[in-house]
Amino acid sequence: MAWIQINTVVKEELAEPLSDAFMEVGACSVTFEDAKDQPIFEPDIGTTPIWANTKVVGLFDAETDSQAVIDTLVQLLPAVPAEQYKTEQLEDKDWIRAWMDQFQPMRFGERLWIVPSWLKPPQPEAANLMLDPGMAFGTGTHPTTALCLTWLDQHAPKDLTVIDYGCGSGILALAADKLGARSVSGTDIDPQAILASEQNAERNQADIDFALAKDFDSQPVDLLIANILAGPLKELAPEFDRLLKPGGTLVLSGLLATQAEDLQAHFQSIGIPLDTFETKDEWGLLAGTKQ
Repeated sequence: MAWIQINTVVKEELAEPLSDAFMEVGACSVTFEDAKDQPIFEPDIGTTPIWANTKVVGLFDAETDSQAVIDTLVQLLPAVPAEQYKTEQLEDKDWIRAWMDQFQPMRFGERLWIVPSWLKPPQPEAANLMLDPGMAFGTGTHPTTALCLTWLDQHAPKDLTVIDYGCGSGILALAADKLGARSVSGTDIDPQAILASEQNAERNQADIDFALAKDFDSQPVDLLIANILAGPLKELAPEFDRLLKPGGTLVLSGLLATQAEDLQAHFQSIGIPLDTFETKDEWGLLAGTKQ
């Protein structure tokens, strides 16, 4: 099926209203893109990051009268003039196949692989996680997830008890299970993350307990790994201390490399020196042993 897309670049405050207008005139989907190469590292929890200059793109069936759409958009949102919109024809192709072709198996460390479910594992004897891109964060493509997966491969939690705090897609819990952990549990504040994690555990035949943070409780464990954001990591320090055995290992990621020193000082003050510091791009991972 052929498509057209109508797009324009607007200031941050107009991005959401324009998205609503696109949906009102029948867009099949609306996406936001960065129009000025402006990085957003750590948005506030519960917010959708929008760039100062945002390209808003509406996708429509090729039979759509683009001029009629633009005329209606101008009526709905006069702040964006008609001449600012651009219409582009998209080639007719199998969009599902094109989307699937973007994802290939990824290896972390020596023996840990993330493999989309529609592909065969490159190394069947390795630790293979069958994981598809979805709504919940975490399929191995983000630097912080990659840092955590590589750390787990290098420090296999064989026969250890493990918590994945802020589980997202459940990817770190699944990796710990595949690498020989005795028991694994995971938690998150987002119900969608719990659902995605449970579905991924079922797909991988993994016996992992996932629960919302408000319902989550656990005996102290040997390893707690949390890939969240620097602010919540700091706030959760007492909870991490409670959930970790003396001599247990704490692994933190989701932080910018520039935020590591502050987190190290904070966790040192509660008896968990985070001596290991690894980086990938602008992001960091900290790990250490509870005294």
